[in-house]
Amino acid sequence: MASIFSRIVAGEIPCYKVAEDDKYFAFLDINPLAKGHTLVIPKQEVDYYFDLDDETLAGMTIFAKRVAHKIKEQTGCKKVAMVVLGLEVAHAHIHLIPMNSENDVDFRREKLKLTPEEFNEIAASLAL
Repeated sequence: MASIFSRIVAGEIPCYKVAEDDKYFAFLDINPLAKGHTLVIPKQEVDYYFDLDDETLAGMTIFAKRVAHKIKEQTGCKKVAMVVLGLEVAHAHIHLIPMNSENDVDFRREKLKLTPEEFNEIAASLAL
């Protein structure tokens, strides 16, 4: 069965898309730590990040770099954290999180509650 992320790429499940090319997809995390918290995935479904072939892993990092620059520009944060974390979705992914301190990347923190309008506005501001 396809992962929820593969179903998002296929358009079966809606998302707040930020960027896409033929191999990679970026969309807002629906349980964000900060406004602009984005997930980057390869379109190819591979469960474990470090099981990606070298070309896909490198390409995903370069794709994420473009998204991270846009996040930094639009949010005004000091840096964008790149985190590989998560066991609940069997599809390799990275989190790009705007940060001004290391505490901003604590996944134990309460997540933001944003409206669909806020998500749409953020996604539009980050769109590549």
